[in-house]
Amino acid sequence: MPLTPLDIHNKEFTKGFRGYDEDEVNEFLDQVIKDYELILREKKELEERLNDMNDRLGHFTNIEETLNKSIIIAQEAAEEVKRIAQKEAKLIIKEAEKNADRIVNESLSKARKIALEIEDLKKQSKVFRTRFKMLIEAQLDMINNDDWDHLLDYKLDATELRASEEEDSLA
Repeated sequence: MPLTPLDIHNKEFTKGFRGYDEDEVNEFLDQVIKDYELILREKKELEERLNDMNDRLGHFTNIEETLNKSIIIAQEAAEEVKRIAQKEAKLIIKEAEKNADRIVNESLSKARKIALEIEDLKKQSKVFRTRFKMLIEAQLDMINNDDWDHLLDYKLDATELRASEEEDSLA
């Protein structure tokens, strides 16, 4: 066990013949006691400061561990969010491509149908044109026919017709 200032103070030396000067020894021991008390006080203060620092260090170590765990959790959450977002993006792109293919196929189908209808209308218009041309040509042939000239050659007196009509109505 280490010496205490009280141990130093209470220490008594045996007196011998021609021993040391008692006052000088007591003075020296008083100085040793003071210095020893000062060192012990400083040691106690340093130990308290060390304990405080260790407590603070432990507190900061806990905070550091908590922050590290929080960072790891945040990174994992970010990775999870990123993974989910990428998965959703792929699904959206896949759905969009599917819809685009459907729209393109429907458009191509409609375009083919319209092209067939156009071809059908072209054929119908050719047939109509041919028939209409034939009808007009037949009408022109009738107008250009010499039978019209023979009709104009008939000379019929309208007065004779009226008289015969009157006779028929009287009778």
